[in-house]
Amino acid sequence: MSRAPGPAIIDVVGSELAEGDRARLRHPAVGGAILFARNYESPPQLLALVTEIRAVRPDILLCVDQEGGRVQRFRAGFSPLPPMRRLGEIWDRDRGAACAAARATGLVIAAELGAHGLDFSFAPVLDLDYGRSGVIGDRAFHADPRAVGELAAAFIGGLREGGMAAVGKHFPGHGYAAADSHVDVPRDERPLEEILVSDAAPYGAAIAAGLAAVMPAHVVYPQVDAAPAGYSRFWLQDILRQRLGFTGMIFSDDLSMEGAGTAGGIPERARAALAAGCDMVLLCNDPRGQERLLDSLGEAAPVEAGRFALLRAERRLDRRNDAAYLEAAQTVRRLA
Repeated sequence: MSRAPGPAIIDVVGSELAEGDRARLRHPAVGGAILFARNYESPPQLLALVTEIRAVRPDILLCVDQEGGRVQRFRAGFSPLPPMRRLGEIWDRDRGAACAAARATGLVIAAELGAHGLDFSFAPVLDLDYGRSGVIGDRAFHADPRAVGELAAAFIGGLREGGMAAVGKHFPGHGYAAADSHVDVPRDERPLEEILVSDAAPYGAAIAAGLAAVMPAHVVYPQVDAAPAGYSRFWLQDILRQRLGFTGMIFSDDLSMEGAGTAGGIPERARAALAAGCDMVLLCNDPRGQERLLDSLGEAAPVEAGRFALLRAERRLDRRNDAAYLEAAQTVRRLA
């Protein structure tokens, strides 16, 4: 029976559903499922897996990290995607060509994921490339906030043309902090105003372009708040919601990451993220932890319907025969 989606996004173990996956997906606190490379073998297999998931929960969001470059979960049968730094390199020579390439990349991602029944990718990355963060690196468009804002806006336009929403990450910025939040608790010692005029600046252009959701960083900015951004009401409410005027969805980053460990165990991490202003929380690669998470959320309040609806893809049409997609795919192949 369909139910209002809850705030948890979980993953599944393999290339088809196991009984444990089905049980977790049925939990009323689940509102989404994220797929990884281990869940992918081929386009037909992906369609079968998506069909299985939607047979269990037709109402939830299905998503993936399909950014480009080294973060592309689905490869064989999908267009090879360039790292976003490639678009920044073009921007240095020809801004118009770079924005056209960014739009083409967004369109290809949206059309190909939508044709396989997914709702969105966690993209674009809006972090600045300071040359300090190995985990960000060439995932970032550029070091210049203006370039990142312009390219992100074009990328978001391409996603929208392909029928898909955009999720910007990692607010307010992960590029300056050298540590990897997957295995450490990164710290960014800069003052608030410096972060706002640099790392957070691209969010203004992205929001104006129709950014539907934001994922905050598991980074501590001690001159601003003792809590990581994803657990900080100051960052999520005072800055993102009020100062930047963002009204869309806020996703936590993966709560299994080391950078999320400052709040305690899995249930405590989820409570901290939701209390700070996250609408949905992700927990990946931890089936037993997911069961504790779902038990702790219980009959959690459903996600706000308007924000949730923004993330639902237009799955009615397969755009891969459209002239716009075919032209964009040629552009992306040249870039990659």
